Amino acid sequence: MNNVQTNTSGSLFGGILLISGCCIGAGMLGLPVLSAVAGFQPSIAMLLVSWLFMLCTGLLLLEVSLWFTDDVSIISMAGRSLGPAGKAIGWIGYLFLFYALMVAYISGSGELIADFTSMLTSYRMPPWLGSLALSSIFAIFLYLGTKAVDYFNRWMMAGLIISYLSLVVIGLPHIEVSRLYHKDWSLAFLMLPTMIISFGYHNLIPTLKTYFNGDIKRLRIAVIVGSAIPFLIYLVWELLILGLIPLEGEGGFRAALGQGDLATQLLSGAIGSSWVASLALYFSFFAIVSSFLAVGLSFVDFLADGFQIKKTPRGKIILCLAVIVPPFLFAIIYPKIFLMALNYAGAFGAVVLFGLLPAAMVWSGRYYKNLKGPHQLPGGKITLGLVIFFGIAVIALQILIDSFKN
Repeated sequence: MNNVQTNTSGSLFGGILLISGCCIGAGMLGLPVLSAVAGFQPSIAMLLVSWLFMLCTGLLLLEVSLWFTDDVSIISMAGRSLGPAGKAIGWIGYLFLFYALMVAYISGSGELIADFTSMLTSYRMPPWLGSLALSSIFAIFLYLGTKAVDYFNRWMMAGLIISYLSLVVIGLPHIEVSRLYHKDWSLAFLMLPTMIISFGYHNLIPTLKTYFNGDIKRLRIAVIVGSAIPFLIYLVWELLILGLIPLEGEGGFRAALGQGDLATQLLSGAIGSSWVASLALYFSFFAIVSSFLAVGLSFVDFLADGFQIKKTPRGKIILCLAVIVPPFLFAIIYPKIFLMALNYAGAFGAVVLFGLLPAAMVWSGRYYKNLKGPHQLPGGKITLGLVIFFGIAVIALQILIDSFKN
């Protein structure tokens, strides 16, 4: 099972962009709000820690995928390397992660559509109605399939890039450097779950292995460079938002954190321009839609494969309803759950599925099943132990935070 094809195919540049695009999305709307209370320097430190953790686990998952010559998924890899228990954990982790992300995106889209209607008219529709409208449109695209989502998502990604660069260019001259001096290291670890989910690209690795015909060098470059680009983009974004928006007072981060507001909702007050507010809304829209479609499409494929549902017209309707309806109901019951859902997705979903599971699979494959292949992460059992310890620590931290809230 350790023979890997080495014929090169596929675009390295395309693979890098796939990984980067998978990371960059709606997490940008929540990161600054969650990290502001700790400050800029702790935020960058935790951003670096999160990137390194997810890079390590990405390389571990790459090592596992190279053990097998056929097409595999995270679930099938977990089953082969850890047995039925590993497969069950993979299933639970996948369902939890993707449903939590869908709840976040549906909740965020409702607030976004409400803001759009308020900006264009004197009427502000209820957020649940905005969620229903956008979810219905997304369901149509998910029903139409990959090709329709692909073409539509290209426009969304173009809009995301243009609006992001525009906000950076406009916002940088307005930064107050003194705001970047605030730091509270005691709160630094609170932002880790959301930062971890913001580097979630691991579900693409088995696909990229097939795309590159198992070319290890290209795969490593794609994983390292593809995840480093979002790190730089998030760094600039943190610099911009934390330098523009005050921590205290009306329109500040503490108030936004309590109300569940997005970072872009605070920008118009910080710069004082109505068209900057419009630009921030467009950026929010592109970020949520691009993330929503990518997660929704992969979720449909996962459920179709896992439950052996054929993509007939009736089957696709069942799959779309299974992906959209449960998180929609949850989001309308808890309309301000965007930031909380991202946090839970990171702390429990991403850490288990993209963190603990790859480390456990490599440990089992290397030291118990004697699956042979090039090690992608040096350090042996010490490195694997550190990865597992860090993942458990993040989960324990989230549980501790929740216990103090209750």
